[in-house]
Amino acid sequence: MNSNAFRMPARRCAAATAAVALMAVPVALAGPAHATGGGEGRASAVVLRTGLDVSLLNKTVNVPLRASLNEVQAPAGADKTALTVELDGVDGGRPFQVLRADVATAKATADRKKAEGYASLARAKVHVPGLPLLSLIEIQQVTSKAVCEAGRKPVAESNLLGHVRVLGKKVTLTAGGPTRIEVPGVGEVTLDLSSTRITSRTAAATALELEIAVNPLKLNVAEVNGSVTLAEATCQTPTVREPEKEEPSKAPTEVPTTGVQAQSGGEPTQAPKENLAETGGSATTIYLAGGSAVLLGLGGAAVVVARSRARG
Repeated sequence: MNSNAFRMPARRCAAATAAVALMAVPVALAGPAHATGGGEGRASAVVLRTGLDVSLLNKTVNVPLRASLNEVQAPAGADKTALTVELDGVDGGRPFQVLRADVATAKATADRKKAEGYASLARAKVHVPGLPLLSLIEIQQVTSKAVCEAGRKPVAESNLLGHVRVLGKKVTLTAGGPTRIEVPGVGEVTLDLSSTRITSRTAAATALELEIAVNPLKLNVAEVNGSVTLAEATCQTPTVREPEKEEPSKAPTEVPTTGVQAQSGGEPTQAPKENLAETGGSATTIYLAGGSAVLLGLGGAAVVVARSRARG
C-alpha cells in the first residue's frame, strides 16, 4: 500500500486543527469597548414673567404680582400656547387680565444631542393695576430662541418685528442700550431690547425686559413697581463623554506546537489569578487557549501515527 495514502490525510488533519486553534485564540482575547453615556441637556422658555409689587390705597395694602405665562422646561419636553393670564385680589376682587395675545407659544426640548428653547408672542397687550384702559406695552411680534448642541458653540437670538407702544406712546427701540419712556401723571418705563447671554455651554435670549414705576396721577390708588419679561428662552449643552476602550489582554498569544503535556494525578493545575476585568478578557479565555493547545497536540500526534503506519 502506498504510504502517501496515510501521510496526506494526516497532514491535512493536522493543518486544519492548527488553523482552527489559531483562529479561536484572537477572538477569545479581544476586549470589547464600553461606551459611557453623557447627560441630557436642559432648556426653558417663557412668554411672560412678572415680578411686580402693587401698593393699593396709599400703600396700606401691598400685593406681590408674580405671574408667568406658558413657562416650560425640558428634558421632559413640553410646549404651551395659552393666550391670557389673569390675577385675583388686585382689582377690587375682580379677575385682572395682565396679558392678552393672539399668539403666545413656548417650547422646550432636550436630549443627549441638543437642547433648545423657543418663545414667541404676537399682537399682545400687557396691563398693570391702576391702568385699566391704558396698556403698559403693546407689541406686534417678538421671538427668542436658544440652541445648545453637543460639539458646537451655543446660539441665542431675539427678534422684534413691527411697532411698539409704551403707555400709549409709539417708541423706536435700539439695541445700543436701554430706552426710557416717561409719561407725565402716569409713570415711567425703561426697556432693554433683545439681550443675549452666551457662555461655552449655555445660552439665553430675552426679547424685551421692562423696568416699571407707575403711579397714575400720583393718587396712590395703585402704585406698581418691578419688572416684566417678554419672550425668554434658555438652554444648556448636553454633556458627552467619549467611549472608553479597554486595554488589550495580557494573556499569551502563542500556543505549543508539540504534543499534549502529561499531568500528574495530584493537585489539579490552577488557572492564573490574573484579574480578567483589568485585561479586557473574559473567563472563557483560559479555556479557549487551553483547547487550542490540545487541538494542536492532537494534530501533531496524528502525524506521528501516520508515519509509523507507513513505515510498517
